[in-house]
Amino acid sequence: MLRCVLRAKIHIATVTESNLSYEGSITIDEVILKKAGILPYEQVMISNLNNGERFETYVIPGKKGSGEICLNGPTARKGIVGDKIIIFSYSYIEDSKIKQFKPRIILLDSDNKILNVK
Repeated sequence: MLRCVLRAKIHIATVTESNLSYEGSITIDEVILKKAGILPYEQVMISNLNNGERFETYVIPGKKGSGEICLNGPTARKGIVGDKIIIFSYSYIEDSKIKQFKPRIILLDSDNKILNVK
């Protein structure tokens, strides 16, 4: 049996831009993406700590080392600059491998710099 489990989490990122005129997605600093193991155009779920919104979109890599976290297109309506969000990536894993599996958790500071990788 396959189970859907948390594969990666970017914990408490700060929204740096909200761009309604873009066609859609979330832009995330490429350094953060690589540390989390999230690929460009991968589906993610986002939870906004400021307003309770929870939504899905796909990832676009942002400029390396920029700390960029930008809500684009319709997702720009789900948060504003300064909001704190959590970004989740899920994967299907065989039951037999779940006990050995551990998600990658990236903790960010208020400038979206990596504090810790768990």
